[in-house]
Amino acid sequence: MIFDTWYDIFRVIVVGTVGYIGLIAFLRISGKRTLSKMNMFDFVVTITLGSTFASTILSSSVSIAEGLTAILLLIGLQYIVAWLAARVNWFAKLVKGSPTLLFYNGHYLPDVLKKQRIVKEEVRFAMRAQGFTDLDQVGAVILETNGDMTVIPDVKGDLATLQDVDLPSEQT
Repeated sequence: MIFDTWYDIFRVIVVGTVGYIGLIAFLRISGKRTLSKMNMFDFVVTITLGSTFASTILSSSVSIAEGLTAILLLIGLQYIVAWLAARVNWFAKLVKGSPTLLFYNGHYLPDVLKKQRIVKEEVRFAMRAQGFTDLDQVGAVILETNGDMTVIPDVKGDLATLQDVDLPSEQT
């Protein structure tokens, strides 16, 4: 089907414009954190906002007021979860998880790789992508809470950035 009615086209234009203005206003009020991809929860909220906005524009059974209310609800829930996670440690762990060490001091951590469903090739890819050509140059590779891998150069001494990383028992 290529065309239904001009009313449907007009509705998409009006609802899309009003919804877009409302979405931008809500996002500006809620702050930068709302669309960050700091962890899986933030990612899910971003995807859900997009899906809700699309449904509001394209489904004639969803009014603009219903769509904006759903968007406001999602942003409000994300704000509450982020607020709680910033203040309650156990809640932060529940929502965000913690970074995981995959490679340390020249050695892959095979049990951790298996548990995280990551193969050595993916770790080496992360190393190459961040400019490392030799395993001896790498002190650690960390799977962050947002799914990215961070590669830390081999630095002698205390690696303070590893204090929140789940270290395997043989490394602690």
